[in-house]
Amino acid sequence: MSETRTYRAAVVVAPGKLQLVDRPLAEPGHGQVRIRVEACGVCHSDSATVAPGPANPEHGLVPGHEVVGRIEALGHGVEGWQVGQRVGVGFLAGEDRVCPSCRQGDIVNCSNPVITGMTTDGGYAESMLAEARGLVRVPEDLDAAEAAPLLCAGLTTFNALRNANARAGDVVAVHGLGGLGHLAVQFARKMGFHTVAIARGADKAELASHLGAHRYIDSDAEDPVGVLRALGGAKVALGTAPTGAGMSALVPGLAARGSLVVVAIPNDPISLPATDLVFGAHALVGALTGTVFDNEQTLSFAALQDIRPLVETFPLEQAQTAYDRMMRADVRFRAVLVMPAYKEAATA
Repeated sequence: MSETRTYRAAVVVAPGKLQLVDRPLAEPGHGQVRIRVEACGVCHSDSATVAPGPANPEHGLVPGHEVVGRIEALGHGVEGWQVGQRVGVGFLAGEDRVCPSCRQGDIVNCSNPVITGMTTDGGYAESMLAEARGLVRVPEDLDAAEAAPLLCAGLTTFNALRNANARAGDVVAVHGLGGLGHLAVQFARKMGFHTVAIARGADKAELASHLGAHRYIDSDAEDPVGVLRALGGAKVALGTAPTGAGMSALVPGLAARGSLVVVAIPNDPISLPATDLVFGAHALVGALTGTVFDNEQTLSFAALQDIRPLVETFPLEQAQTAYDRMMRADVRFRAVLVMPAYKEAATA
């Protein structure tokens, strides 16, 4: 790649459409690094870039914010990172450092963040530039295709659970067993929670047990609220399935001072009677990703506890197929694009 001085990238060329193009290899600017990408997860949030089409038809954006690779060039002013070092880039890849949230130390809620694959080119490519301040150290013992989804889906569920008001032994319900939920169940079990998985269909019971759930609730056959109440109520219900109605229905199953923590973004509203909040002092909160340090802790915890996403891999040439299947929820459970560098690393 460095000999030809070009790289391949899947860029947005029309609403919902990606096209593979060759681009000249760029040198990193001040405070940036260039990464040789090994793998990039295909996340539903990528639709925010792909679905509308290119804002600038002459330079379509490259989506992708679950990136794992190795540094191959350092820009001026970059310290603490080395060429050849294994790194990742997640959804939040930099902050403005001047907005009210940043000045209070809350960079996750920066008003003008650098968002990989949305405000800057992402990882559906063999190479990408990234802000050094947004880099995540990736353990060498994690496979790149498995590490990539942990940078977004993993971080989101890990942080939401560990920052919730639950303690080891408390009942934690995970609503949904998809791309977010199948990781959330694993994290909840390894954190010591009494883990309950909720989904539709008896066919998911075996998967839920395999992932570590102590109890599976088939919402087609059982009343989730009744089951949760019989267990003493859920201290936390984590909403990972994109259905506002489904999340709302769980609130009566919360324990006193329990919380519904929302990580998936449904198209329908989350609505519930005020009595379901007031009686029991229940809370409804949202959880958004985390810092680069949070991301490193996510990867470390996953490596330590043998938590892995279930992935289907696709070569970069099949980026459109991978994206379309992800949007149809036709992937079990995370689609990941793998680059030539991934195959080279596997045979090294």
